[in-house]
Amino acid sequence: MSVDVATTDDNGADRLPVQLRQPVMEAGVTYRYFRRQSRFYTVSWPLSRWLAAHVDDYDLVHIHALFSFSATVGAFWANRRGVPYLVRPLGVLNTWGMENRRPFLKRLSMRWIERRVLARAAAIHFTSEQERSEAAFAVSGARSVIIPNPVADLDAEENPKVFPMRHPKLAGKRVILFLSRLDPKKGLDLLLDAFAQVRAAIPNAALVVAGSGEDAFVARARAHARRLGLEQDIIWAGFLKGAAKREAFAGADVFVLPSYSENFGIAVVEAMAMGLPVIVSDQVGIHQEVTRANAGMAVSCDAREVTKAILRTLENEALRKEMAQNARRLAQEFAPPAVTARLLETYRLFARESLPSNQMRGVPLKNHV
Repeated sequence: MSVDVATTDDNGADRLPVQLRQPVMEAGVTYRYFRRQSRFYTVSWPLSRWLAAHVDDYDLVHIHALFSFSATVGAFWANRRGVPYLVRPLGVLNTWGMENRRPFLKRLSMRWIERRVLARAAAIHFTSEQERSEAAFAVSGARSVIIPNPVADLDAEENPKVFPMRHPKLAGKRVILFLSRLDPKKGLDLLLDAFAQVRAAIPNAALVVAGSGEDAFVARARAHARRLGLEQDIIWAGFLKGAAKREAFAGADVFVLPSYSENFGIAVVEAMAMGLPVIVSDQVGIHQEVTRANAGMAVSCDAREVTKAILRTLENEALRKEMAQNARRLAQEFAPPAVTARLLETYRLFARESLPSNQMRGVPLKNHV
């Protein structure tokens, strides 16, 4: 199988420093980047012209976006040329996103554009049962598959004492870890309110907030923590990656992500791979998998429920150890080899003329890299 990636040079407010239009080899995959004409809707006419000329060279198109120019023209040209395509919505059909991120424009676009893109797809690719359930209003009757995101194996032996050594305030503390992008939908407000109650019951509890976000939101979150009198027991660790991220997982007692909307939950899997019990909201895509495996707890988006789950986990060492062992086992279901096998089987099922995998060519279309 050969895989080409067609995308734009979009990189938020900036542009990627990449060679345009010409094939670029990265890790055995051919990338083609096209100039973005506008940030809104990520319009790229060069991408559309390339698709019109070359989409028929492929046996399957995998579209990784909705509400974007790339998705629209990708579906249009694939359908026009008789090439089957899959659509991965990336969580944009979730209830929270539809109601809180440009709701009027999304409803309008859904009516006139996205419904056609979805209806003509060979299948819709969801990453969790939760994501599929929330998108039912848009994909009624459409064929769908669930293939989770692959999460690189973080199951490495890290010294649990390293992170507290870097942050002396954590010495002798019971550590709650929040690691995610700092954004209103991640439920950090719920966790701060819950932590105030947890600390009242467990005075040696501490909260680590790892991640970065828009300055205005971070400032509001820190002000919220100060109003609650929590600043002395919170570490604002910033964005962590690599060894620093693993050290944070190893130094924590429990991981908490009470998101209002989360189509999958990569950080949750990373925490489980490092042997952490997890507490997630019932809006996190993989919350059903977590509870079925007894790898943690799922609660409603309510600070009182988050509080009770944290207290139960921290106060019951036997339960915490049991969930930690189950978490490691569950994380293996999201390891790259397992997910890749499922994705390849899906490609073989929907590719044009059901070609053998060694003869199939596919082009994933991405809104941005």
